[in-house]
Amino acid sequence: MSAASDLLFNYQHVIESLTYVTASKGVFDVEVDGEVLFSKYAVDRHAEPGEVLQLFEQRYAASVDRYAT
Repeated sequence: MSAASDLLFNYQHVIESLTYVTASKGVFDVEVDGEVLFSKYAVDRHAEPGEVLQLFEQRYAASVDRYAT
């Protein structure tokens, strides 16, 4: 699953909007409310499968439950 799919599948009930912004040189940053959760540029690698979801949950899981399907 992609980072966006992971987030939307598990947290669709609290995500108001999700925006892809294109950039040059393979930039891939994930921000939530202005806070950078993952930056490919900063770590010099692609995110591992599930990594963005894990980072989101580490930051927000205490206050947000996963979507119940």
